Amino acid sequence: MVHWTDSIVGDRMTVDREFNDHVMNSRFSSQEWGLIMTATEFEIENADDPDSARIVANTEKVPQIIPELDNIRKQMGAMGGGQQDSSSGGGIVDSIKGALGLGDGGKQSQQEKLEDAERLTQAYADALQEHLETKGKWEQVRVAYQE
Repeated sequence: MVHWTDSIVGDRMTVDREFNDHVMNSRFSSQEWGLIMTATEFEIENADDPDSARIVANTEKVPQIIPELDNIRKQMGAMGGGQQDSSSGGGIVDSIKGALGLGDGGKQSQQEKLEDAERLTQAYADALQEHLETKGKWEQVRVAYQE
């Protein structure tokens, strides 16, 4: 049996290219976005109802990779640059605060990253559905999801 997402690989590649500007304007680098997308699964909510069916981003695995985003950023920084995450804090003062049990220990930042990842993946899902509708493939994909 062919998985419904297998039938839209080319469409996903097109949406990936079109969505690149959204990623570049987000807090995530392209490497971080790639990891987020690997942890995201797409589903069709209300697939049995043509009027309310929509693609949704299932991000239940994304919290597991959020700490790895920091590692990617550190590796990029060590290689001579890369996008800086101004919201991540860091530095010796934050390290001392964390060691003393003061501050949030990065939890706020982790939660913000998760929320941003969830928003961005859903925006991608919306763009993918819009693309499929424009190309006249949405009904076929919706039906294939139900099988």
